[in-house]
Amino acid sequence: MTTINLTTKINAPLQTVFDLNRNIDIHKLSISKSKETAIDGITTGLINIDETVTWRGKHFGIYLTHKSLITEMEIPNYFVDEMTEGCFKSFKHQHIFTEENGIIIMKDEIQYETPFGIFGKLFDKLILKNYLTNLIKERNDFVKNLAEENKS
Repeated sequence: MTTINLTTKINAPLQTVFDLNRNIDIHKLSISKSKETAIDGITTGLINIDETVTWRGKHFGIYLTHKSLITEMEIPNYFVDEMTEGCFKSFKHQHIFTEENGIIIMKDEIQYETPFGIFGKLFDKLILKNYLTNLIKERNDFVKNLAEENKS
């Protein structure tokens, strides 16, 4: 099992940051370089608990699909998406939002397992973990900039 932990500080209202993170349209814009699009389930707007979205995007030169279910949600502090179909053996992404002195602390805790035994572990160690970390960092920077530009 591999774990990625990221923290992003955002100067914007808590509800705004929370909603931007569960907005399908914002997700599409934030990782547009992978041509990711929602093809099934909730394909636009805000996703909620017990709803699914299936993503299709180009990663490592090929189109891959990833279906996620929102398994937990506590508005506006926390939600979890877990893969139900896709290329991973398992994939769980916890989104945690807290406020400290008027600044939102956005934490991403991602745990996943690769298939293909030793080959999957080697691919993860050499390429995948770094790739996913950078992808989430870019997404978080996009959300941060959008939230701070539009704070009320």
